[in-house]
Amino acid sequence: MTRDSQTQAKPMTAANATLGAQLHAVQSSAHGITLDITASSDTWPLSATINWGDGKSTPVSVASTAKVTQTHVYDRLGAYTISVTLTDGSGNTATGSLNLPTAGNAYTAYGPTRLLDTRDGTGAPRAKVPAYGTAKIKIAGNGSIPAGVTAVVLNVTVTNPTTEGHVTVYGDGDTMPTTSNLNYLPGQTVPNLVIAPVGANGYVDLYNGGWGSVDLIADVTGYFTQSQASGYTPVDPKRLLDTRSSGTVAAYGTVPVTIPTNSQVPDTKFTAVALNVTVTNPGSDGHLTVYPSGQSLPTASNVNFTAGQTVANSVIVPVGADGRIQIQNGAWKASDVIVDVVGYYTANSKSAYIPVDPDRLLDTRQSHALYPYDGSFGYDYALLDLGSWDRNITGWALNATVTNTRGDGHLSVSQDTNTLDAYKNGTYTRQAVPNSSALNWTAGQTVPNLVQASVGSTGVVDFWNIAYSQTDLIVDMFGFYSKN
Repeated sequence: MTRDSQTQAKPMTAANATLGAQLHAVQSSAHGITLDITASSDTWPLSATINWGDGKSTPVSVASTAKVTQTHVYDRLGAYTISVTLTDGSGNTATGSLNLPTAGNAYTAYGPTRLLDTRDGTGAPRAKVPAYGTAKIKIAGNGSIPAGVTAVVLNVTVTNPTTEGHVTVYGDGDTMPTTSNLNYLPGQTVPNLVIAPVGANGYVDLYNGGWGSVDLIADVTGYFTQSQASGYTPVDPKRLLDTRSSGTVAAYGTVPVTIPTNSQVPDTKFTAVALNVTVTNPGSDGHLTVYPSGQSLPTASNVNFTAGQTVANSVIVPVGADGRIQIQNGAWKASDVIVDVVGYYTANSKSAYIPVDPDRLLDTRQSHALYPYDGSFGYDYALLDLGSWDRNITGWALNATVTNTRGDGHLSVSQDTNTLDAYKNGTYTRQAVPNSSALNWTAGQTVPNLVQASVGSTGVVDFWNIAYSQTDLIVDMFGFYSKN
């Protein structure tokens, strides 16, 4: 993230032969740059003008060879040429410059489009990925995805596994992280949404961390670049659809979902929406496909299920021109569908995505499992401070995994109205059990799901065990959204 200009600028006259500067710039936030100027001169003080490359400039006085530091926040993401002009008391000048892109990444909705299917040879040889093998997906330059793409949103599905294992998705050429994106058992079909960094060569790797072969499927729904597009606005989860009260979705039928332009999603110019989509009470095996209204049904799938199973998956989907999305029940019997909105993407939002090396934030296997309360308080929740220390952070891209599950249940993730200090000093208010789900499980299952969590007004996020038995929870961080 650091850019340097090591060449000393040449003076326009020889009267001040040492006049020049070394420039050192660092991406300090999604939109921010920190610039260090270390000047040299025969005489002092100097005056300097910093042109930030966006039509704005900053005058600076330089009194000595001591480093001078200035910061700047750009209105728009992009690559900028920063130039510095030094002037001494005799009118001699020297100029130096450097180029630096902003660190933030903006979202462009795309597809859904299938990029990989090892069952039929789409994007890779027609062959199962062997034990501890890797499938590579070309992202940059694939279709209309541009060069310079930094991260991609993929719905990754494992199917036909012969043993248990896990899948890890990461940028080609990067060090493979120790975290996993989805877990599977023999014979399972398991999907999970992934926001993955793209390698410098434009490829993403899908590693099969199992001792048996698997088929892998990957559908793209969007990508991130270091140029102006759509920013993200997280919201506290809100239920948009529950067909258990409105009527099941018929076999191979489609249900429209209108994205409400109200206090929950106040911006009418959204390009995509972040959802958690759950299927429950399915009468047969099948899948759900979520896609923009007005578009033909794609071959991609978002949620895969067997008869009687309850399965949730995160979905980021472009929104049709009429403000709606469609959900198709790809099964030969009716199913119930639940949809919760967790955020939206719009050109009006300055909140940009910054990917990070995956890091484990919580593992209750190392402390204690999440226990349900037997009394009137309802259910237990774990809390994480994800933003009180940096109020520019608006949301996090996390992978939540439940394991060692003792009974059926589901996980809910919600903003907390208490500060961390309130919990420390005992003045907190008990939170209400949320009416949303991030992932669902049955006894004995290990289930992951992408969670795009909003930090809310306090920076504290709650992870609820909505069950009548305890479970272990693992939370891994993959990136965050920042408005600065």
